[in-house]
Amino acid sequence: MRIETCYFCSSRIYPGHGIQFVRNDCKIFKFCRSKCHAAFKKKKNPRKVKWTKAYRKTVGKELTVDPAFEFEKRRNLPVKYNREFWNNAIEAMKKVETIRQKRQNLHIMQRLRKGREIEQERDIKEVQRDLSLIRSPAAGLKQRKELEESVEQEDKLQESNDEQEEMEVN
Repeated sequence: MRIETCYFCSSRIYPGHGIQFVRNDCKIFKFCRSKCHAAFKKKKNPRKVKWTKAYRKTVGKELTVDPAFEFEKRRNLPVKYNREFWNNAIEAMKKVETIRQKRQNLHIMQRLRKGREIEQERDIKEVQRDLSLIRSPAAGLKQRKELEESVEQEDKLQESNDEQEEMEVN
């Protein structure tokens, strides 16, 4: 069972699915659905159509360089059936898939990390700029009361000192 890839969007085409288009020079194009076939006929560029894998790779949304992709390359060498060889190939495919998933998850997390850092810097700047709007009027009441009390105590001390000086002068 061979799983082909769509010429336009690079998704998988399972046996019995999709559309084939053969050009006059005998080049075969395989499409997963009529959406891809219609876009191809309209001469759309897959790198500029947002839902294709080519677009996601050019914009940096998906991994482009990964050694795991080497395993997906088409191999047209006929191999004599061997059960052990077949089992090893299936196991290797599973391992490659898990490795690819880990790398893709890491790639996504790195992209998200950059966005979070930028968002955090933007939030800090906004808070510093609009600090007066955030700070409540009641936030400094306790400190103001303490300051007023200390000022009143100083005034009382000065008054008592002034009175003592006047008495000494008299």
